[in-house]
Amino acid sequence: MKKLLKIIIILLILTALSFGGYKLYWYIRIKYAKIEVELNEDLTIEFTKNVKASSFIKSINGKITNDYLIDSTKVGKQDVVIKFKNDDGIPVKYKFEVEVVDTVKPIVWIGSSYRVKKGEKFNYNKIMCGDNYDKRPKCYIEGKYDTNKVGSYPLTFIAEDSSGNTTAEEFVLNVYEPTPVTANDNKNQDNSNEMVNFTRYDKTYDKYKTNTNKIGIDVSKWQGDIDFEALKNDRVEFVIIRVGYTKGPNGEYILDPKFKDNIEGATKNNIPVGLYFYSYADSVEHAIKDAKWVVDQIKDYKIDLPIAFDWEEWKDFNEYNISFYELTRMGESFIDTVEKAGYKGMLYSSKSYLEYIWLPTNKDIWLAHYTDKTTYKGKYKFWQLCDDGKVDGIKGHVDVDIMYE
Repeated sequence: MKKLLKIIIILLILTALSFGGYKLYWYIRIKYAKIEVELNEDLTIEFTKNVKASSFIKSINGKITNDYLIDSTKVGKQDVVIKFKNDDGIPVKYKFEVEVVDTVKPIVWIGSSYRVKKGEKFNYNKIMCGDNYDKRPKCYIEGKYDTNKVGSYPLTFIAEDSSGNTTAEEFVLNVYEPTPVTANDNKNQDNSNEMVNFTRYDKTYDKYKTNTNKIGIDVSKWQGDIDFEALKNDRVEFVIIRVGYTKGPNGEYILDPKFKDNIEGATKNNIPVGLYFYSYADSVEHAIKDAKWVVDQIKDYKIDLPIAFDWEEWKDFNEYNISFYELTRMGESFIDTVEKAGYKGMLYSSKSYLEYIWLPTNKDIWLAHYTDKTTYKGKYKFWQLCDDGKVDGIKGHVDVDIMYE
């Protein structure tokens, strides 16, 4: 028995020594493994660009095993660690430093001139001044002006971000004397509600209809009572309905007064339904809250088409204290939330804002561009081509849209 126990002990010792020797062997191999990595000269990434770690490797003596996208959502330096097996099959690590930079200039949304009534304050803080990275770039006016004196004043609006990027927009401030209005000035005015200019839906349908698209409209309470049977007969192939909105940022949620009538009318007449929510969100959290509210309102209805995030607070953009990156994340977060609930989402905006304000996104786009033929170069799923449409079943104007399949 003692002899057997001695043999077992010896075997355990030999096993331990063998395992320890194995570990020591690999420790030495890894410690003195051959690492030959040559990096690119440029080790910078533009803010929000998708760049993999391997993009900075000019040459390497082996094969990378953990290539990944570097986080480019925060400006500054950061370490990148790559793992690879060298030519001898030994797993090793290599660390290097990259820098995320912002070289995009801020945006100043102003035309060539700006008007102020004599005696009023020139509140240039109302002029949109935003940046892709900074929440509030430094914005100021250069030049002299006097709003108590009628005249034209050449000025420069300057915006500077924290990365040193500067935008300077020249414009003319026109201080004017308001013309007094007399009773005779209104004598010949036509106060009727008759629509003089409009785009006929049937003509639009005939012009744009193909085998790969559908023609429709979007509606809200502003269209009043709608005859959906008449819409169907006038070849309306889909309708995008406003669900609701909030009373400003963080305000109470309001269901569009005509939402229930509109969605039930469309459904009854077998017209496919999409939705949109007019958002005043000022954060990703708020946008997610908006989406959850929308999902809760529509759970009893059949939704055939996407739900759009509609954010248009451009006049008060400065007060929201958000960057263009944060704005884009808000839209994407809203869409992600409705899609997790089983719906499809999309982002609504006009051509100019899509081109200059919103950052590139892989979400579906509902483009607003009031023209016969859009010049927007990006991809889009829907196109809102006018806001003065006239269709059977609606007394006033309505937006006309094209959906591409």
